[in-house]
Amino acid sequence: MRPQSLRSKIFLDGGDAGETRDITAILGFLDGQTTNPTLISKNPQAKERLERGGKFTEKEIFDFYRGVVKDIYELIPQGSISIEVYADPSTEADKMLAMGRDMFSWIPKAQVKLPTSKEGLKAAEQAVKEGLRINMTLCFSQEQAAAVYAATRGAKKGQVYVSPFIGRLDDRGEKGMDVIAHIIKMYRKGDGHVEVLTASVRNMDHLLCALKLGSDIITAPYAILKEWGRQGMPFPDNSYTYKPAGLEDIPYKEIDLSKNWREYDIAHDLTVKGMEKFSKDWNDLIAQPLAAR
Repeated sequence: MRPQSLRSKIFLDGGDAGETRDITAILGFLDGQTTNPTLISKNPQAKERLERGGKFTEKEIFDFYRGVVKDIYELIPQGSISIEVYADPSTEADKMLAMGRDMFSWIPKAQVKLPTSKEGLKAAEQAVKEGLRINMTLCFSQEQAAAVYAATRGAKKGQVYVSPFIGRLDDRGEKGMDVIAHIIKMYRKGDGHVEVLTASVRNMDHLLCALKLGSDIITAPYAILKEWGRQGMPFPDNSYTYKPAGLEDIPYKEIDLSKNWREYDIAHDLTVKGMEKFSKDWNDLIAQPLAAR
Protein backbone atom coordinates (compact mmCIF):
# COMPACT_ATOMS: atom_id res chain seq x y z
CA MET A 1 0.00 0.00 0.00
CA ARG A 2 1.21 3.49 -0.84
CA PRO A 3 2.35 5.29 2.35
CA GLN A 4 0.07 8.25 3.10
CA SER A 5 3.04 10.47 3.91
CA LEU A 6 4.74 9.82 0.56
CA ARG A 7 4.58 12.99 -1.54
CA SER A 8 6.77 11.86 -4.42
CA LYS A 9 5.49 9.48 -7.07
CA ILE A 10 7.61 6.33 -7.34
CA PHE A 11 8.38 4.95 -10.80
CA LEU A 12 10.35 1.89 -11.85
CA ASP A 13 13.07 2.50 -14.41
CA GLY A 14 13.01 -0.63 -16.55
CA GLY A 15 11.96 -2.35 -19.73
CA ASP A 16 10.73 -5.68 -18.37
CA ALA A 17 7.14 -6.29 -17.22
CA GLY A 18 8.42 -9.05 -14.94
CA GLU A 19 10.26 -6.44 -12.90
CA THR A 20 7.11 -4.33 -12.79
CA ARG A 21 5.17 -7.26 -11.35
CA ASP A 22 7.84 -7.95 -8.72
CA ILE A 23 8.21 -4.34 -7.55
CA THR A 24 4.45 -3.83 -7.36
CA ALA A 25 4.26 -6.89 -5.12
CA ILE A 26 7.17 -5.77 -2.93
CA LEU A 27 6.05 -2.14 -2.48
CA GLY A 28 2.33 -2.74 -2.69
CA PHE A 29 2.05 0.06 -5.27
CA LEU A 30 3.82 1.65 -8.23
CA ASP A 31 2.94 5.04 -9.67
CA GLY A 32 4.47 4.55 -13.09
CA GLN A 33 7.43 3.39 -15.13
CA THR A 34 10.10 4.91 -17.35
CA THR A 35 11.53 3.06 -20.33
CA ASN A 36 14.21 3.86 -22.88
CA PRO A 37 15.97 2.11 -25.79
CA THR A 38 18.78 0.80 -23.59
CA LEU A 39 16.33 -0.74 -21.13
CA ILE A 40 14.36 -2.33 -23.97
CA SER A 41 17.61 -3.80 -25.34
CA LYS A 42 18.10 -5.46 -21.92
CA ASN A 43 14.63 -7.03 -21.92
CA PRO A 44 15.10 -10.80 -21.48
CA GLN A 45 13.16 -11.62 -24.67
CA ALA A 46 15.21 -9.16 -26.73
CA LYS A 47 18.45 -10.50 -25.29
CA GLU A 48 17.42 -14.08 -25.98
CA ARG A 49 16.63 -13.24 -29.59
CA LEU A 50 19.99 -11.54 -30.08
CA GLU A 51 21.82 -14.47 -28.46
CA ARG A 52 20.22 -16.74 -31.05
CA GLY A 53 21.67 -14.47 -33.71
CA GLY A 54 18.39 -12.91 -34.74
CA LYS A 55 18.00 -9.15 -35.00
CA PHE A 56 14.74 -7.24 -35.46
CA THR A 57 13.43 -5.37 -38.45
CA GLU A 58 12.43 -1.77 -37.81
CA LYS A 59 8.75 -2.77 -37.69
CA GLU A 60 9.47 -5.71 -35.40
CA ILE A 61 11.40 -3.64 -32.84
CA PHE A 62 8.65 -1.02 -32.63
CA ASP A 63 6.07 -3.80 -32.32
CA PHE A 64 8.19 -5.40 -29.60
CA TYR A 65 8.51 -2.09 -27.72
CA ARG A 66 4.76 -1.55 -28.00
CA GLY A 67 4.12 -5.03 -26.64
CA VAL A 68 6.41 -4.46 -23.64
CA VAL A 69 4.68 -1.15 -22.89
CA LYS A 70 1.23 -2.74 -23.10
CA ASP A 71 2.32 -5.55 -20.76
CA ILE A 72 3.52 -2.96 -18.24
CA TYR A 73 0.33 -0.95 -18.61
CA GLU A 74 -1.79 -4.00 -17.79
CA LEU A 75 0.08 -4.31 -14.48
CA ILE A 76 -0.16 -0.61 -13.55
CA PRO A 77 -3.13 0.75 -15.57
CA GLN A 78 -3.36 3.78 -13.27
CA GLY A 79 0.29 4.68 -13.80
CA SER A 80 2.15 6.94 -16.20
CA ILE A 81 4.49 5.08 -18.57
CA SER A 82 7.25 6.96 -20.39
CA ILE A 83 8.09 5.76 -23.92
CA GLU A 84 11.17 7.16 -25.65
CA VAL A 85 11.42 8.19 -29.29
CA TYR A 86 14.47 7.26 -31.32
CA ALA A 87 16.74 10.30 -31.32
CA ASP A 88 20.39 10.39 -32.26
CA PRO A 89 22.14 13.79 -32.40
CA SER A 90 21.05 14.30 -36.02
CA THR A 91 17.35 13.39 -35.61
CA GLU A 92 15.11 16.32 -36.48
CA ALA A 93 12.07 17.51 -34.56
CA ASP A 94 9.52 16.43 -37.16
CA LYS A 95 10.75 12.83 -37.02
CA MET A 96 10.61 12.84 -33.22
CA LEU A 97 7.08 14.22 -33.37
CA ALA A 98 5.92 11.57 -35.83
CA MET A 99 7.25 8.80 -33.58
CA GLY A 100 5.91 10.52 -30.50
CA ARG A 101 2.39 10.78 -31.88
CA ASP A 102 2.41 7.06 -32.66
CA MET A 103 3.82 6.08 -29.25
CA PHE A 104 1.31 8.31 -27.48
CA SER A 105 -1.47 6.18 -28.99
CA TRP A 106 -0.07 2.90 -27.66
CA ILE A 107 -1.65 3.14 -24.20
CA PRO A 108 -3.99 5.58 -22.40
CA LYS A 109 -1.35 7.02 -20.05
CA ALA A 110 1.71 7.35 -22.26
CA GLN A 111 4.31 10.03 -21.61
CA VAL A 112 6.50 10.53 -24.69
CA LYS A 113 10.20 10.95 -23.93
CA LEU A 114 12.08 13.56 -25.95
CA PRO A 115 15.70 14.63 -25.47
CA THR A 116 16.48 18.03 -23.94
CA SER A 117 18.21 19.20 -27.10
CA LYS A 118 17.36 21.92 -29.62
CA GLU A 119 15.39 19.53 -31.85
CA GLY A 120 13.84 17.82 -28.84
CA LEU A 121 12.61 21.15 -27.49
CA LYS A 122 11.21 22.12 -30.88
CA ALA A 123 9.30 18.85 -30.87
CA ALA A 124 8.16 19.44 -27.29
CA GLU A 125 6.81 22.90 -28.08
CA GLN A 126 4.54 21.45 -30.76
CA ALA A 127 3.72 18.26 -28.85
CA VAL A 128 2.13 20.08 -25.92
CA LYS A 129 0.05 22.17 -28.33
CA GLU A 130 -1.31 18.90 -29.70
CA GLY A 131 -2.13 17.64 -26.21
CA LEU A 132 0.63 15.04 -25.94
CA ARG A 133 2.09 14.28 -22.53
CA ILE A 134 5.88 14.45 -22.62
CA ASN A 135 8.94 13.66 -20.53
CA MET A 136 12.02 15.72 -21.39
CA THR A 137 14.91 13.37 -20.78
CA LEU A 138 18.71 13.68 -20.65
CA CYS A 139 18.56 16.96 -18.74
CA PHE A 140 21.74 17.93 -16.91
CA SER A 141 21.47 21.62 -16.03
CA GLN A 142 19.24 24.37 -14.71
CA GLU A 143 19.41 26.12 -18.08
CA GLN A 144 18.05 23.05 -19.82
CA ALA A 145 15.24 22.78 -17.27
CA ALA A 146 14.44 26.48 -17.77
CA ALA A 147 14.21 25.87 -21.53
CA VAL A 148 11.83 22.93 -20.92
CA TYR A 149 9.65 25.22 -18.80
CA ALA A 150 9.63 27.94 -21.47
CA ALA A 151 9.07 25.61 -24.44
CA THR A 152 6.04 24.00 -22.78
CA ARG A 153 4.50 27.13 -21.29
CA GLY A 154 0.73 26.78 -21.19
CA ALA A 155 0.77 23.01 -20.68
CA LYS A 156 -1.53 21.43 -18.14
CA LYS A 157 -0.36 20.00 -14.82
CA GLY A 158 0.89 16.46 -15.40
CA GLN A 159 1.47 17.03 -19.10
CA VAL A 160 5.21 17.71 -18.82
CA TYR A 161 8.02 16.03 -16.88
CA VAL A 162 11.69 16.99 -16.90
CA SER A 163 14.17 14.23 -16.08
CA PRO A 164 17.54 15.40 -14.72
CA PHE A 165 20.05 12.51 -14.83
CA ILE A 166 21.91 12.70 -11.53
CA GLY A 167 24.03 9.54 -11.73
CA ARG A 168 25.81 10.63 -14.89
CA LEU A 169 26.79 13.93 -13.28
CA ASP A 170 28.11 12.02 -10.27
CA ASP A 171 30.16 9.87 -12.62
CA ARG A 172 32.23 12.86 -13.62
CA GLY A 173 32.68 14.26 -10.13
CA GLU A 174 29.73 16.67 -9.91
CA LYS A 175 27.02 16.42 -7.25
CA GLY A 176 24.05 15.50 -9.40
CA MET A 177 21.53 15.95 -6.59
CA ASP A 178 22.36 19.66 -6.59
CA VAL A 179 20.70 19.93 -10.01
CA ILE A 180 17.50 18.42 -8.60
CA ALA A 181 17.53 20.84 -5.67
CA HIS A 182 18.23 23.82 -7.93
CA ILE A 183 15.51 22.98 -10.48
CA ILE A 184 12.92 22.48 -7.73
CA LYS A 185 13.90 25.86 -6.24
CA MET A 186 13.86 27.58 -9.65
CA TYR A 187 10.46 26.12 -10.56
CA ARG A 188 8.92 27.55 -7.38
CA LYS A 189 8.99 30.89 -9.23
CA GLY A 190 6.86 29.42 -12.00
CA ASP A 191 3.34 28.10 -12.47
CA GLY A 192 4.07 24.45 -11.62
CA HIS A 193 3.27 23.02 -15.05
CA VAL A 194 6.54 21.01 -15.23
CA GLU A 195 7.09 18.15 -12.78
CA VAL A 196 10.63 17.22 -11.73
CA LEU A 197 11.44 13.54 -12.25
CA THR A 198 14.67 12.47 -10.54
CA ALA A 199 16.35 10.00 -12.93
CA SER A 200 19.58 7.99 -13.19
CA VAL A 201 19.24 7.01 -9.53
CA ARG A 202 22.22 4.86 -8.60
CA ASN A 203 21.92 4.24 -4.87
CA MET A 204 19.71 4.52 -1.79
CA ASP A 205 21.13 7.92 -0.89
CA HIS A 206 19.97 9.32 -4.23
CA LEU A 207 16.48 8.00 -3.50
CA LEU A 208 16.40 9.30 0.07
CA CYS A 209 17.74 12.71 -0.90
CA ALA A 210 15.16 13.02 -3.69
CA LEU A 211 12.43 12.15 -1.19
CA LYS A 212 13.66 14.82 1.23
CA LEU A 213 13.87 17.44 -1.52
CA GLY A 214 10.28 16.68 -2.50
CA SER A 215 10.97 15.66 -6.10
CA ASP A 216 7.60 15.27 -7.83
CA ILE A 217 8.63 11.88 -9.21
CA ILE A 218 11.54 9.52 -8.59
CA THR A 219 12.37 6.73 -11.01
CA ALA A 220 14.76 4.04 -9.83
CA PRO A 221 15.94 0.67 -11.13
CA TYR A 222 14.68 -2.66 -9.89
CA ALA A 223 17.53 -3.35 -7.43
CA ILE A 224 17.14 -0.04 -5.61
CA LEU A 225 13.34 -0.16 -5.31
CA LYS A 226 13.61 -3.76 -4.15
CA GLU A 227 16.11 -2.73 -1.45
CA TRP A 228 13.94 0.22 -0.41
CA GLY A 229 10.90 -2.04 -0.14
CA ARG A 230 12.71 -4.75 1.80
CA GLN A 231 13.90 -2.08 4.27
CA GLY A 232 10.29 -1.06 4.89
CA MET A 233 10.29 1.97 2.55
CA PRO A 234 12.23 4.27 4.90
CA PHE A 235 11.84 8.05 4.71
CA PRO A 236 14.59 10.54 5.49
CA ASP A 237 13.96 12.32 8.80
CA ASN A 238 15.02 15.81 9.83
CA SER A 239 18.49 14.61 10.76
CA TYR A 240 19.18 13.18 7.30
CA THR A 241 21.86 14.96 5.27
CA TYR A 242 23.17 14.04 1.86
CA LYS A 243 26.98 14.22 1.90
CA PRO A 244 28.52 12.24 -0.96
CA ALA A 245 32.29 11.96 -0.83
CA GLY A 246 34.45 13.42 -3.55
CA LEU A 247 31.78 15.28 -5.52
CA GLU A 248 31.97 18.99 -6.34
CA ASP A 249 29.00 21.23 -5.54
CA ILE A 250 27.06 22.65 -8.49
CA PRO A 251 26.21 26.32 -7.82
CA TYR A 252 22.66 27.64 -8.03
CA LYS A 253 21.93 30.18 -10.78
CA GLU A 254 19.28 32.87 -10.81
CA ILE A 255 17.46 32.26 -14.10
CA ASP A 256 14.53 34.18 -15.58
CA LEU A 257 11.83 31.71 -16.60
CA SER A 258 9.96 34.22 -18.75
CA LYS A 259 12.32 34.14 -21.75
CA ASN A 260 11.86 32.27 -25.02
CA TRP A 261 13.36 28.78 -24.74
CA ARG A 262 15.81 29.51 -27.57
CA GLU A 263 17.52 32.15 -25.41
CA TYR A 264 18.81 29.63 -22.86
CA ASP A 265 22.16 27.88 -23.10
CA ILE A 266 20.99 24.28 -23.47
CA ALA A 267 24.20 22.75 -24.83
CA HIS A 268 25.49 19.89 -22.70
CA ASP A 269 27.92 17.18 -23.71
CA LEU A 270 26.18 14.58 -21.55
CA THR A 271 22.94 15.10 -23.47
CA VAL A 272 24.75 14.37 -26.73
CA LYS A 273 26.50 11.35 -25.23
CA GLY A 274 23.22 10.05 -23.86
CA MET A 275 21.52 10.35 -27.25
CA GLU A 276 24.44 8.53 -28.84
CA LYS A 277 24.26 5.72 -26.27
CA PHE A 278 20.49 5.24 -26.48
CA SER A 279 20.48 5.28 -30.30
CA LYS A 280 23.40 2.83 -30.47
CA ASP A 281 21.66 0.37 -28.15
CA TRP A 282 18.50 0.69 -30.26
CA ASN A 283 20.36 0.24 -33.55
CA ASP A 284 22.20 -2.80 -32.20
CA LEU A 285 18.81 -4.54 -32.10
CA ILE A 286 17.98 -3.81 -35.73
CA ALA A 287 19.22 -5.59 -38.83
CA GLN A 288 19.21 -2.31 -40.77
CA PRO A 289 19.84 0.48 -38.22
CA LEU A 290 17.84 3.68 -38.48
CA ALA A 291 21.03 5.74 -38.40
CA ALA A 292 22.30 3.99 -41.54
CA ARG A 293 19.44 5.25 -43.67
